[in-house]
Amino acid sequence: MDIELILLCIGLLCIILSFFVGKSTRKNEEEIENISISLHQETNQLKKRMKAVEEELMIGVGRVAHGQQRKAKPVHEIIINQILSLKSQGYSIPEIAKRSSLSNEEVIDVLNSRGVSL
Repeated sequence: MDIELILLCIGLLCIILSFFVGKSTRKNEEEIENISISLHQETNQLKKRMKAVEEELMIGVGRVAHGQQRKAKPVHEIIINQILSLKSQGYSIPEIAKRSSLSNEEVIDVLNSRGVSL
């Protein structure tokens, strides 16, 4: 009889505790759901911004394709030093252009701006 009474008390205690534990679980589920919703909204906003940036870039490409010239972007000093070093080692303009990821004209412009004879 003692074992049955002990098991009954343990069962009742577990039922009562389940009410309190369930509430904290619900709070956690609500917090996770709110975080998920806000993350989804932020992702959608980022997608919209990316689409706008891509459209702006496509508009810029279209202008270049229709005959408007682009402004030459500045070449970084590290690349300039690399070009000068390769030229002093005896590399040709096309080889330097390939190694520095620039066009032949850009390499020639860099060398001319630094006073290196071709």
